[in-house]
Amino acid sequence: MSDVRPVRVLLVEDDELMRRAFTVALERYGYAMTAAADGLTGLELFREQEREFDLLILDVMLPGLDGIGLCRRVRETSLVPVLMMSARGDGLDIVAGLEAGADDYVVKPVDTFVLVARIRSLLRRATYAPQQPTEPAASADEVLTFGDLVIDTAGMEVSLAGKPVALTPTELKVLLEFAARPGVVLERHTLLRDVWDYGWDGDSRVVDLCVQRLRRKLGRDRIETVRGFGYKLRR
Repeated sequence: MSDVRPVRVLLVEDDELMRRAFTVALERYGYAMTAAADGLTGLELFREQEREFDLLILDVMLPGLDGIGLCRRVRETSLVPVLMMSARGDGLDIVAGLEAGADDYVVKPVDTFVLVARIRSLLRRATYAPQQPTEPAASADEVLTFGDLVIDTAGMEVSLAGKPVALTPTELKVLLEFAARPGVVLERHTLLRDVWDYGWDGDSRVVDLCVQRLRRKLGRDRIETVRGFGYKLRR
């Protein structure tokens, strides 16, 4: 028998049929599922077993405590990957969820194959090791310095003015993409492809809102907007 621990997922979804369907479907892919029907129960389960969960899937519309509020509460203590689920066409929910600290989102109804693909992408980010870029680059064990911003690519640690900065796996991967090519403009579709595994049909809002979160943590002038093209890290 394998000693590998299965990936543990906390699913918070108030619709009983969807909750059961997602649980059964993901268990067939080998995920160990824990499910809750409302936000407060989900928060209690998370706090009781915080170190056990590898991923959270949160519906936006939940009784008691909605998914956005739950995501904010989770982010007070944890950088665990969070995938939000939103009703079709509700862009405000998507933006609010990403601003609250979610790493990605899917729109319901969602095909199981799409959901599993998003989960796998999030888990890859959580165990991300930077690739060697084609441009002149730091080796995997080098410490990159940009003024008072220091990025330890081996230890996956970031500090600003000597103080550690807590980044989610997605935020860290985006920062590493910028740090590998400082001063080079990275287009949104490039970041969607390399970080979120999206093709041309990906939603660029996930990029914009992730950059906004990085600016709040690292300083607003650290990542520059190049209008009509994308973003670049100041040298």
